[in-house]
Amino acid sequence: MDSSRGGISTSACNVTGINDLGLWVLVIDKEYFIPFSDYPGFKDSSVNQILNIRFHPPSQLHWKEIDIDIELDALSQPSSFSLIFK
Repeated sequence: MDSSRGGISTSACNVTGINDLGLWVLVIDKEYFIPFSDYPGFKDSSVNQILNIRFHPPSQLHWKEIDIDIELDALSQPSSFSLIFK
């Protein structure tokens, strides 16, 4: 029996909080804030849709139901990314 790791753990990425300003996402061991003002596609989404997040290593967050993809670099270094989702 081979017990080697076959993929990313389902707990590698989780939404840890949602409020009227945005949401927090924990990816592996770092937490990111995603403001609704910069990503308005989340604002009219249901909580279940927001919680249905997938991490595509090495650096992409994906919400299939609401068709949103975010690179982690855009969250950790927003000033380096001039294009904001509208």
